[in-house]
Amino acid sequence: MFEFARLASERAASRKQPEHRTLNPSQAKNCLAVRPHGPMKGLARAAILLPVVAMAFTLGAGGCKQKAQPSPDVWAVVNGQEIKRDDVEKYYRTQVSPDGPEPSQEEALSLKLKVLDELISNEILLERAKKLNLEASDGEVEDKFTERKSPYTEDEFQRQLKDRGVSVDDWKRDLRRELSITKLLNREVVAKITITDQDVTDAYNSNKAQFNVVEPLYRISEIVVTPRKESQIRNLKNDDATNEVEAQRKIKMLEDKLNSGADFAQLAMDYSEDMNSSAMGGDLGYIPESSLNQADPTLKKVVLGMRAGQVSPPMATQSKDGPRIVILKLISRESPGQRNISDPQVQQTIRDALRNHKEQLLRAAYLTIARDEARVTNYLAQQVIEAAGKLPDAAKTNFPAKSSGH
Repeated sequence: MFEFARLASERAASRKQPEHRTLNPSQAKNCLAVRPHGPMKGLARAAILLPVVAMAFTLGAGGCKQKAQPSPDVWAVVNGQEIKRDDVEKYYRTQVSPDGPEPSQEEALSLKLKVLDELISNEILLERAKKLNLEASDGEVEDKFTERKSPYTEDEFQRQLKDRGVSVDDWKRDLRRELSITKLLNREVVAKITITDQDVTDAYNSNKAQFNVVEPLYRISEIVVTPRKESQIRNLKNDDATNEVEAQRKIKMLEDKLNSGADFAQLAMDYSEDMNSSAMGGDLGYIPESSLNQADPTLKKVVLGMRAGQVSPPMATQSKDGPRIVILKLISRESPGQRNISDPQVQQTIRDALRNHKEQLLRAAYLTIARDEARVTNYLAQQVIEAAGKLPDAAKTNFPAKSSGH
């Protein structure tokens, strides 16, 4: 990624998602975000971030009644439904890279408490979905499974499942949970949101200065390939060129796909080795022309000479992390000047930001009420307190052996 674009990319990455650009069978984080129009930075940043409520965790065996003294592998009980250690450990492993630095036991335990809290929320919401007859059907689950699996070859798919220590049945249970909770929140939260024309006008008048573009803006996307092994890869294919020969071969493959009409954003999500931008389809957002002065002169010249929609040839660059090869796409450019409320893009940007802000508020309130009405016992949290400063056995995790290949 361009050095001048690193902050823009990191801001983009922080808005989502994704979790997840290696295969995460649980799709553990579900965060809606709208990319702000270039000049609407302040309002958008304040309005678009939604609380992360995990939507796709698999819980333990159903129908068990709460016991006065549960077995040690029961870490929580929600309305009589047990959540077991294996459930937490499984999704904990999807959030920790086995190739990265190993978390301390304190860090591991803190993350497991967070995962367990998300599992508790999911179980509460799933029960509500079932009561309202909003549970996803088998057909809906199969359709979503096919969609999520489609970016992978069968070998890639099986390798990812093995590396994550999950099965196809695990993944389908997660998808059923995710789809059911999404249905619930769409009915109970999203359907209640209305944004009037007057809301849009008032927001514009309160933030008018933010729609004044003071210099040309360039919205750029990138695909990055590095001739070295990365500590973390978050593209959908989990694809990493580890030397110069592999990097050149990968670049040639990407050029061939682009020349054949492949979608740039999809290729970035599938193959780009920049962990901050790949999840966003390579989109770096709007970059001021003045920031181009901090880039390699060759890169600046290329960007200034591109027209909207054009893709650059591969270019060798040097970043603080080492050499890399980038392919750029200029999505659009914005000329200086005041953007008026009559501009449809301005209206849509404001409408999306206001909608997301209201959705954030309603989601938080709905989940709070749902949890208040549920019967929850968190035995893992009790273990931590009872350990009186010592680390319980729950702090330890064994990762599955990595499969060969990349």
